[in-house]
Amino acid sequence: MKNEIRKMMTACMAGAVVFGMIQMPVEASGNVDAGVTAVFSDSLVANKNIQSDEEINSDNKESAESEKKSEPESVCGYTNLGIANVENHLNIREGAGEEFDLVGKLPVDAGCEILSSEGEWYQIQSGKVTGYVKGEFLLTGQDAANRANEVKSIVATSVTQTLNARVEPNTDCSIWTMIAEGEELQMLEDQGEWLKVDVDGDECYVAREFVELSEQLPKAMTMTEIKYGEGISDVRVDIVQYACQFVGNRYVWGGTSLTNGVDCSGFTMRIYEKYGIYLPHSSRAQAGYGTRIDASAAKPGDLFFYGSGGGINHVAMYIGNGQVVHASSARTGIKISNAFYRSPICVVRLLSD
Repeated sequence: MKNEIRKMMTACMAGAVVFGMIQMPVEASGNVDAGVTAVFSDSLVANKNIQSDEEINSDNKESAESEKKSEPESVCGYTNLGIANVENHLNIREGAGEEFDLVGKLPVDAGCEILSSEGEWYQIQSGKVTGYVKGEFLLTGQDAANRANEVKSIVATSVTQTLNARVEPNTDCSIWTMIAEGEELQMLEDQGEWLKVDVDGDECYVAREFVELSEQLPKAMTMTEIKYGEGISDVRVDIVQYACQFVGNRYVWGGTSLTNGVDCSGFTMRIYEKYGIYLPHSSRAQAGYGTRIDASAAKPGDLFFYGSGGGINHVAMYIGNGQVVHASSARTGIKISNAFYRSPICVVRLLSD
């Protein structure tokens, strides 16, 4: 900087001398000095405001970091994360109090966006459900973030009308089952062009190009999704309400306890047992009971059977509104799904009315 100032002073003084000798009378020399001083002052101000490339890059970096810090951190899509810290499920109510009706259930380790608080209650939003839960059963802040890192999963969402889930990671093998558009599958392993996924506890493969991947936590399930068509008998309404009270409870392979853990056929076996219908503990065997009907004629309480190549390995109960309730897998527990989340092999009616 000192060298630059000396050069400018020399140039300015030389210019002043030449300019004065050629064009300026002696009496005008005072104005020349003033002009030189002004030019010199302007040069100092200009040089003072000049930033090096390093200074500019440093300023830009600090600005970007400041903007980044001002943005709220997102964990699995939530900016104010809460996680259900319960054994089975957390009831979501319409208002901040036990006297309000249930509007949904938050399974164990399910995530939610905390919207506000009213005393010991939090207003939350998860999946399609907005309601209130007791704050004592939610992990929040860093505790929630730590738990999310432990339990989050990578979900593959089907973005094609019919997604083929195959028994091997290639198109030469057979199709295990077909998955509907918009359905979510738990990814077990990324194999590049193919992904190993969980379909009701079975391992299958789907082509990566036909799914979207995202980090997710379990979501709430709404009770208002359960609707009944006209002419549905009281017993059908009752059996659906009975079955859906266990949504969020655990899946246990070979289990038969609706509260401590069941598998898919154990779930339907215990539900129907309450209504005097006794089924074997096997989805394949249960498909041989009752009367087979077309899926389009299904009523609440009818059973949907799924499998591969005609072989049955999963059962769910229809609850109306195009949905089923079932003990899906150890990762998701008892849940509500689209009845056609995978292609059903058959539908069976056990109730006579």
